[in-house]
Amino acid sequence: MTPLFTHLFMARQLQPPPPPTPPWHELPTHPLCALIGYLRPNSPCSPIIELRAPGPACPHSEHLLVHERPPFLYVMVLFPVNKLKVFQLVFSDPARSFYSSGDKLSGSVQLEVDQPCKVTGLRVTAAGCARVDHRGGKNRKNRSQEVEYLKYEEELRLEEALTKGADGCFLLQSGKTYSFQFGFELPAAGRLVSSYKGKFGYVRYYVRAVLDRPSQHALQCEREFEVEEPLDVNRPDLLAPAAASKQKKVTCMFIPDGQVSISAQIDRKGFCEGEEININAKFENTCSRIVVPKAAIIAKHSYVADGRTKELRQKLTAVRGNHIISGMCDMWQGKTIRVPKLKPSLLSCDIIKVDYTLMIYLHIPGSEKLILELPLVIGTIPFSGVGSRTSSMSSQAGSLSSWSSFPSAPPSYSNIHRDLRGGGPRTPLLYDYDGGEDDEEEDRGLFMRAPEQQYPPPPAYSEVDQDAVNPPHVVQVF
Repeated sequence: MTPLFTHLFMARQLQPPPPPTPPWHELPTHPLCALIGYLRPNSPCSPIIELRAPGPACPHSEHLLVHERPPFLYVMVLFPVNKLKVFQLVFSDPARSFYSSGDKLSGSVQLEVDQPCKVTGLRVTAAGCARVDHRGGKNRKNRSQEVEYLKYEEELRLEEALTKGADGCFLLQSGKTYSFQFGFELPAAGRLVSSYKGKFGYVRYYVRAVLDRPSQHALQCEREFEVEEPLDVNRPDLLAPAAASKQKKVTCMFIPDGQVSISAQIDRKGFCEGEEININAKFENTCSRIVVPKAAIIAKHSYVADGRTKELRQKLTAVRGNHIISGMCDMWQGKTIRVPKLKPSLLSCDIIKVDYTLMIYLHIPGSEKLILELPLVIGTIPFSGVGSRTSSMSSQAGSLSSWSSFPSAPPSYSNIHRDLRGGGPRTPLLYDYDGGEDDEEEDRGLFMRAPEQQYPPPPAYSEVDQDAVNPPHVVQVF
């Protein structure tokens, strides 16, 4: 759409002239546009404004708006200004997806006009800020807060490509493309935060070019760029394991109905996109209901404005285990959940936080879930494994001591007693919750049969008493 520049002026309403003077009278000419309109004097309440054909006196006439409020006639004149054919920012490396602290960002401002145009200056500014906007409190009051992380400004030297006139303006010639270079270095590490966009806030970085023109409004164009601060998951605090346990008493109509419990552990806290989290967990169910163990990665977004915090939680990916009936337990040994594609943790921003947790929980029919959360940090530099052998070994040692209830490796079949052969009696593997183990309750459990095995034949023997043939020597001790 052609940009239009607006002027508003007032013309005092003309009195209807007596006949036989011509029925049309000119309105006063606007000093900036020389646009002329006409008023039909016979209809003072419904004026009709017409335009002359564009000519030397009115070369840019396009549109005219009229509003009558006696004793004045308001006329809105719209006409286009000098149009820029090209006005854009171009980065030196357009394929680059993000920048980090200390990187240099460079590019150029490109200009091209349809007709000669005067400008007085061209400057480039860069800014980055975090902003939060949300409603909160009883009155649903709007709350907002902003923190600045980047501010830069540079005045480009137009005299290197343009000639400065006596009036202090630079003339852009039509049919020619102008390019003016700029560049700056991002602040050192610790002063920037990663880009972010959420429901109630954002962290945004952009470069803006401002073109100043004489007696007219400045023109602007801008372009955003992403910032991603590195976060190494090989830090000692992120390589340490995380463990926790929790239990809950279950009731039915205020009557105790046993309890459920969770104990869980992960080898480390720091992960990157695409890595797998190994979960070791134990679930116990002593209530009368069937429960289901599950695990999920949760993202928590926190927005702070005027001292008030608003939180949003989002489930990203989940896994589940087998049903656990009453009186039974289940264990996860190395159950995996993959980290999906997501933004790294945002920890250093003053008003926006993005945290991740591994939520391990039991779904209990007719009752609230039993939830256990372990902290996670999603980074940008993946786990290398170098330098973490000691931490891993200590983690395994701690795991063995704290997870003594985990079953050991199954025994070898060669050690199975002969009474458990195919023809032997059945041995109960699992019992009901009542716990009966006598002969009458034996058939209620789950049973297994040991596989038949071929044992070597017994050693050869004879009926001759070897002790009678070769009597043993007796040694008398005094």
